[in-house]
Amino acid sequence: MSDQQSAARRGIVVTLAGMAINLCLGILYAWSVWKKALLADKLHHAGEMMGGLNQGWHYLSDAQSTWAYAVCGIVFALSMIPGGKIQDKFSPRLGATLGGLLLATGCIVAGLLKSYTGLLLGFGLLGGAGMGLGYAAATPAAVRWFGPEKRGLIVGAVVAGYGGAAIYISPLATALIHSYGISGSFISLGILFAVVVVIAGRLLQLPPEGYVPAAGAQASRNESTRTTTNWTAQQMLGTWQFYALVFIFMGSAQSGLLVIANATKVLNETAKSVPFLAGAAWLLASFGGFVNAAGRVSTGLYSDKIGRSRAFLINGLVSAICLIATPTVMKQQNVALLFVVVGVAYWQYGGGLALLPAFTADFFGPKNMGLNYGLVFTGWGIAFFVPQLAGYIKDATHTLDPAFYLSAALLLAAVVVSQLLRRPEMKIP
Repeated sequence: MSDQQSAARRGIVVTLAGMAINLCLGILYAWSVWKKALLADKLHHAGEMMGGLNQGWHYLSDAQSTWAYAVCGIVFALSMIPGGKIQDKFSPRLGATLGGLLLATGCIVAGLLKSYTGLLLGFGLLGGAGMGLGYAAATPAAVRWFGPEKRGLIVGAVVAGYGGAAIYISPLATALIHSYGISGSFISLGILFAVVVVIAGRLLQLPPEGYVPAAGAQASRNESTRTTTNWTAQQMLGTWQFYALVFIFMGSAQSGLLVIANATKVLNETAKSVPFLAGAAWLLASFGGFVNAAGRVSTGLYSDKIGRSRAFLINGLVSAICLIATPTVMKQQNVALLFVVVGVAYWQYGGGLALLPAFTADFFGPKNMGLNYGLVFTGWGIAFFVPQLAGYIKDATHTLDPAFYLSAALLLAAVVVSQLLRRPEMKIP
């Protein structure tokens, strides 16, 4: 076997290990299942029906139930910065191991404390930190094994695990809540995820110093958008393109996060006349997980061919139209159309999470991508303020309509900025 073939196989192993890690870290995308169980009008009845399995848990408002989700996302984003440093300076294995253990601890703390404070501390702070450290280890490690012509596809494949997690976590969490209560679901999943993440993390490795991936057939395409220089974080912070990428990330992510946080509830309201769907609202979250994952791989693939900006333009415009249409679809109780508009939102969101790492590597090089992408990823953390604001809007107006319109406007602004992007040129003193 040639050295290039051996390297390609190792790169594939690292990519698959990253997917496995993200399939566990993606518990965040199934949050709407726990949110449904924690809301004041649901928890009381659930506790009675399940023989007191939820005894000790307190009722939460819509805004409160969204805060744990928001805190988790914000801490996740901030933890990507030290996670990137760990990946760049030490090893992705260390980041993945710490991430898995922190996530498990957070889930166990949330389950044992049975309180709003426990959710913020356990799922929000500890869980978010675990997700950030683990997520920062997976993508940069895989990207460095492949050339720029495969960058979008590889990034999409790794992060597809995170998006696809809701496919199985949503029904699994629903079953665990029904059988063992809210606490039992957090504790059992936390332990399971720690084991998987730590084992998969052992398979993560960086290529040896001086490694150069083989050039593919499309290596010459879009070369004008890709740098041959590896920028440091300090150098990157001196460019306007960095701040543009942070804003684009925020605009792209907030629309998907709004839908993810409310998926179960949205289907409940839309499918009132369909008893099966009303009682199995986790289906929309699982469907969204599948489309989210597919959007990451597919967008990464076609962005390698048509360019990152064009791919974001297509995804963003179609998704903004669907966000504007969502309130009308809900009022008409059109379940089939709801799956379409929500599916597009998930696709765009997943696509953004494939495009932004590829943008970062294209503009600032792959060598320091752990820290550089960690800094760009702060845009994803900022995006959590939109679903949190939506929770307050819902509590005050009893409708999410204004939140969907605001989300569409922010996404359109991100699309405009994406079309102004140009690769930065390093100034030689």
